[in-house]
Amino acid sequence: MSLPGLEAATLPDDAVEVGRIHDAWGVKGWFKVLPHSASPEALFSSRRWFLQPSERAAKPAFAGTVLLRIREAKEHSDSVVASAHEVDDRSAAEALKGARIYVPRSSFPTAGKDEYYWVDLIGLQVVNREGLGLGTVRDLMSTGPQTVLVVGFEADGKPAERMIPFVSAFVDAVDVPGGRITVDWQPDY
Repeated sequence: MSLPGLEAATLPDDAVEVGRIHDAWGVKGWFKVLPHSASPEALFSSRRWFLQPSERAAKPAFAGTVLLRIREAKEHSDSVVASAHEVDDRSAAEALKGARIYVPRSSFPTAGKDEYYWVDLIGLQVVNREGLGLGTVRDLMSTGPQTVLVVGFEADGKPAERMIPFVSAFVDAVDVPGGRITVDWQPDY
């Protein structure tokens, strides 16, 4: 099965996966999106979404990467609903089920002062006030009231990780262009 109107595209170098298409929504081609973030501003800021088929789809509606030109995207309940120029009925929307949505990082809204996109923190080096390297940010984890940096490092030649709360009490400075986060933390915590 293929969807007419979807054009093959190349995934931008700065593409970030921001969600998945969950299912059709209504009868006029709208579809429901499950965003990867609790704050899905990236979905609203870009009118060009790049889709790749679900890795679980037995017979995907398209192959490779395709461009989806968004007419409208809005919050609805606990998700996002959207319509696209290339999707004009329910069956076309259903065919996109499971598709992964990518948006260029360059189209994200500008973060506020002392706000960071998780994607920008992954890969940064973490050092303490004494300049001792504690590892590299591998992931971030939301624990409800705060976010935690998951910092990977090697201990006795084996991969290990430490968790550092991403709060001002422990984080002194974040230098995204410099690739570094300075923290008030010791390796034996």
